Amino acid sequence: MYFEVHGFVQGVGYRYFARKKAQEYGVTGWCRNTANDTVEGEAQGSEDVMQKFFEAIGKGPSSADVTKVVKEARDVVEGESTFQVRR
Repeated sequence: MYFEVHGFVQGVGYRYFARKKAQEYGVTGWCRNTANDTVEGEAQGSEDVMQKFFEAIGKGPSSADVTKVVKEARDVVEGESTFQVRR
């Protein structure tokens, strides 16, 4: 699943928060800052853990102010085993 997080999400540790939540829930994928001040990424896991993951990143760390998370279905990426913060 592709996602893009809008709001005050850069410079507040948001990507590392997302990685921590992904590790807690067993979600694989990646995230990175974009040029338009959002955070985008790709995540995959079972339906129940994805629900928990998106609930968590919809709130973000206390220093962030998430206004919306846009999600788009994507094909599963074979061979992913971790969740990475990309630059």
